[in-house]
Parts: sequence; C-alpha cells; structure tokens
Amino acid sequence: MRPLHPPKPCFTPSLALPWRAFPSRSFASAAVHRQAEILDNLINRAKSKIRQVESRNPVSPFLQDSFGRKHDYLRISLTEKCNLRCFYCMPEEGVDLAPKSHILTDDEIFRLAKLFVRSGVSKIRLTGGEPTVRQGILNIVERLSTLRPLGLKAIGMTSNGIALHRKLPQFVANGLTHLNLSLDTLDPHKFEIMTRRPGHQAVLQSLEAALASGLESVKLNVVVINGLNDYEVMDFVEMTKSKDIAVRFIEFMPFSGNKWDKSKIVPSAELLGRVLARHPSTQKISDLGNDTARSYKVPGYKGSFGFISSMSDHFCGTCNRLRVTADGQIKVCLFDGTEVSLRDQMRRGASDDELLHVIGHAVGNKKAKHAGMENIDVLQNRPMILIGAGARSRPRHLHMRHHHSTAAPPPVPSLTHIDGTGRPKIVDVSAKPVSQRSATAVGTIKLNPIAFELLGPAAHPPDRGDVDDNAVGKARSKGDVLLVAQLAAIMASKKTSDLIPLCHPIPINNVSVTFKSDESTCSVSCEATVQCEGRTGVEMEALTSVSVGLLTVWDMLKAVAGKEMSISGIKVVKKSGGRSGDFTR
Repeated sequence: MRPLHPPKPCFTPSLALPWRAFPSRSFASAAVHRQAEILDNLINRAKSKIRQVESRNPVSPFLQDSFGRKHDYLRISLTEKCNLRCFYCMPEEGVDLAPKSHILTDDEIFRLAKLFVRSGVSKIRLTGGEPTVRQGILNIVERLSTLRPLGLKAIGMTSNGIALHRKLPQFVANGLTHLNLSLDTLDPHKFEIMTRRPGHQAVLQSLEAALASGLESVKLNVVVINGLNDYEVMDFVEMTKSKDIAVRFIEFMPFSGNKWDKSKIVPSAELLGRVLARHPSTQKISDLGNDTARSYKVPGYKGSFGFISSMSDHFCGTCNRLRVTADGQIKVCLFDGTEVSLRDQMRRGASDDELLHVIGHAVGNKKAKHAGMENIDVLQNRPMILIGAGARSRPRHLHMRHHHSTAAPPPVPSLTHIDGTGRPKIVDVSAKPVSQRSATAVGTIKLNPIAFELLGPAAHPPDRGDVDDNAVGKARSKGDVLLVAQLAAIMASKKTSDLIPLCHPIPINNVSVTFKSDESTCSVSCEATVQCEGRTGVEMEALTSVSVGLLTVWDMLKAVAGKEMSISGIKVVKKSGGRSGDFTR
C-alpha cells in the first residue's frame, strides 16, 4: 500500500526531492500506456493522410506490375539528338537517328502524359538525347504544367547544360520544378575527352543559374569511370560544402556500343569508403521509398551526395519508373530490350482505354529485377542516348525488337531453318515473288601502326628497331593488301551458299566492296553492297563479303600484327526488297 505521506528524505535537505518525483509502478505504467496511445494516434493520422493522398490520385492497376510495384514516375525522351558525344552514352561510330516522322509530336507527348497522370503518375521527367535541343520544349513544359489539377506534382528535366543557362528562367516560369545536370569531371580538358566536345564552362554556368532559379531540386549526375575520373569524387563532395546541391555518383552501366567492362566500375561502397576516410562524421540521410540514390551529408555542408548503384547493389525492388522513348516505345526497365510501340497504337486510332491496356500489358510483364551486370543484353537494348536514361539508335534491325499486341502475348518465335523434329531444313521460297533486293554490310579491323603503314602497293613502314624486317618483307611480298581483300570479298559473296549450308544459291547481279582507312585509329572499315533479282534476300552474301574481306586483311598482315589485330562491328546496315520491308540501321 502506498504511504499517505511522503517518505523522509534519504539525502541532505538541499537534495531532498518532492514526493511526486518517485512515481509508483502504476503511475509509470499509465505514462507508458499514454505514450503508446499518442504514438498510435500519430501513426493512424499518417496512414489516414497517405490514404487521402492516394484517393486523390490513386495508381491505376494498369501501372502496377505482378510484384506489387506501383509506377508513378514517367520519363519521356523528347529527342534522340544530342550536342555532346559522351563515350559511355553514344557509340564511337555514332547512331542512326529515327526519321523525324517516327518521333512523337508535341500533341502525342501531351496525350500520353495526360493518360499516365490520370492513371496515377505524379512525376514526369523530360530527357533525351539532350531535351533542350528539341524545338518547342518550352511549350511542352507549359502544357505539362496544366496537368497539375489531375495529380501531377513535379516536372523534371535531365540536361547536359550546354545550352540551358539562358533559357532556364523561362523553363521555371513555365512550370519546371526539378533539374538534373550531367557533369562527369571538373577538368575542362578531360571534359572534352569524355564528351568529345567543348562546353565545360557552359555547364558550370547552367549550374549556377539553376541554384539561383528557385527550383525545388538541383542535382548533379556524375558517371564514375575507374582510372578516368574516380579520383575527382572528393572534389565533387566538396562542392556540397557551399552549394545546396545533391551530387549523385552513378556506376558505369552497360549499353549497346559503349564498350562497358566490369573493370571500369568503381563500386559505390568503395567510393563511400573514400569519403568516410576524409569525413568520418558523414551522416546517412533519409531517402524516399523509391529513391535510386542512397544519400549522405557531411555535417555543416549545405548540400548532399549519394550513390546510384545500378550494378553493384540494384534497387529493382522499389522501382517505380516507366520510360517512353522519343519514337514512342514504352520501356518498363532501363536494361530490358523489350519495347511496345505506343506511337503506332495512337496513329492507328487507338482510344485511351486501348492505350491503357497496351501499357498495362507491358507493365505486367516487367521482371522482378534486371540481369546481373555481366548478363545484361546490350545487343538487343538501345544505346543510352536513344533510351533517355540521362542527358545523353537503337539498332534499326526491327526483327530484334519485341512487340506485344493489345490482346495477347506474342507467339513464341521459331527458327525457319529447323523442322518440327528439330532437324535442319532449307526454307522453301518457291512461292515468293521475284523482286529487286539489296543489302549492305559493314565491319572494321583494328591494326597496329606498322601494319597500317603497309596498306597499299607502295607502302613503306617507318624505321623502327622493334620490328622484324623479315616479317615486314613477308607482309609486303603478298602485294596490295586492300586490293587483294577487295577481290576476296567479291568472290566470297558469290560463294556464300557453299559456305553457309542452308543458304540458297542466288544469281547475284552486282557486288560493290570498298575499304576506308582511318589513320587516327589505325583501322580499316569495309562496306559491301550486294544486289540481286530473286526470291530471297542477300543479307548473308553481304555479311560473308565483309567477313572474308576483313579476314583477308588479317591474313596478309598477321606477320607484323597477328597478336594485336581485332575485327568488330560486322553487321547489316541497310536492306531493301522482300516481304519484310526495307530498313536502314
């Protein structure tokens, strides 16, 4: 029983505590219970607030995949064009841009954006290529801003900043709220190496303009390449000391044509370790549930920094992003080559409900996660510049694209040269009409400087002590390298059916083979165009011609460059005639 009077003090009078300082167990229990009630009340209020927000702009079932992920973030590529040539984004040989008629119009972009927002998308980001090179982009931003009553909360843009700083005030006035700038180095000389273009100062001007513009968020994207710019990470972190900016270090990712290699990746964990070694008091800051970056802050610094670890520690489980390419294909994953054409559906007269079903089918097929870094299919996927992954042509061979109908998944593809029992067969072309057909293929062989100097009948290699004179003499004795290779390429095209067992023998009308040498890279490219009038195409003849032509160059120069030569990029770049139609890669 609790005493009716306070107990005598156990300490000196000056330290005596009042009786209420010693609550009973029941009083303490009541206090804990009251705190629990307060906490439960706060949680319930938070849940109620979330339900209110979701009820105002719920995510449609069409934007929810089979793993329960809700996609409320849409990235729209406005153009395939760019005013830089970043090596990790655009293949060295460039890309084949889609014809202007294939690119989404302003009205088509707005229609898709409105449909997605009505279905639950709350954030739209404009990308490219470089989005600022598209004519009418300011009008596009202004039109998107009219979707706010439907639930759109943020309009972002990813830009390289080259042509942005003068236009930025108008972008903000028209409704732009978030900006990501791409800048991979603080060294102007290295900038030109990485982007193959000048413009470093213009990007810095855009950064300063963005910080002074009143934008809700300004982020700096830095793609980190081992041995190239990874030592600049600390310099970028120091930028956050005086600038209210979020720097995000992005792991080098594999795309078609960017010569990705695992050794070029610097794992985010390693970069964080470098930062902690200099700033051990660095703090982890909270991230939103769908953030791609894991963010940190150095105490006392205005800005923050983070890591996008797409390769070493993917974030697929919380992905809420969808992408629409400049030519109107929806991509549900950055690293998946599968695409569905919304443009074609719109131009065939599809209603919004029909479009939504196409979108829902694509989202429903989204995988739980992308392949591991060494298993990502870069052959069927586009180069980054044609996806809109950042401020940066897909292969134009359409048979490599995956299409889905609105009604059912596509049929399982089958091999035309295999019969029902799995045995090889030659395709019956007797029912096909005779037509004019042509195909062009290309390829490249990389030489060393000595071999390059031996091209041509009068070639004289430089006098170098490390070169075997006998090897040079042997190579020179074989004659004009490119002339012999040209003859071999022409002969090979006519012998294709003898070399490839299931190819039809075709009466070829013409074969044109040309070689071009590039002294800056010590390489030789071969282009072969084959023409015929027949019932089947001549793509194999063109490919065989280029392959044998380059192999002949190899054979004639192997005495001086056998260990250093490499052949790459053999592909069909153009085809005409036949039932499958024409294409240019």
